[in-house]
Amino acid sequence: MENSQHATLQVSELSCFRDERLLFSALDFSVNAGQVLLLEGANGSGKTSLLRILCGFREADAGQIYWCGNKISESSYFQDMAYVGHADGTKKELTVLENLNFALALGAPGKYSIEQALDKVMLAGFDDNPVHTLSAGQKRRLSLARLLITHNLLWILDEPFTSLDRQGIKLIESLIAAHIEQGGMAVLTSHHDLSMADLNLQRIHLQACQ
Repeated sequence: MENSQHATLQVSELSCFRDERLLFSALDFSVNAGQVLLLEGANGSGKTSLLRILCGFREADAGQIYWCGNKISESSYFQDMAYVGHADGTKKELTVLENLNFALALGAPGKYSIEQALDKVMLAGFDDNPVHTLSAGQKRRLSLARLLITHNLLWILDEPFTSLDRQGIKLIESLIAAHIEQGGMAVLTSHHDLSMADLNLQRIHLQACQ
């Protein structure tokens, strides 16, 4: 993993089309360790498309992404990044514990054990529950527990507060704040107005070009 104190995500001249419609063009921004980037904009403005490009799920139509000064394909970027999208990313037929063991097998261990992570996301005691028996909010918290058990500097989160009640929202805000305080960074979309006043937060408002 890159040295977190000097880690930087830099996007240069990024452009994206979808169905022959230009979503954004010549987009430039950077995120440093200890910062959060909040992507704002109406539905269809390209927020999720940008996150998918950052995750490597699709290529940009123009531009480049750099991690710590190197192209992401020539760096440790994909080992240093974790993504939670609209889908929970869990295997419904497996138990909570089996899902987290599977996630841990794919990445380096993080700060929290599985037991500690489940306690943090208020799923203690659900270890042996099949995921398909969980509520929507519990499934969302399980997907976020994966971030705690693996060591990833950059969190990319697409609407992380979806399906969460007020208590769950406060919980996720606290997890993001703790990650940032420990030198991590995050890029996220959210219709929820972040209430973390002390957060080193920058905003980019996307608006489809045509």
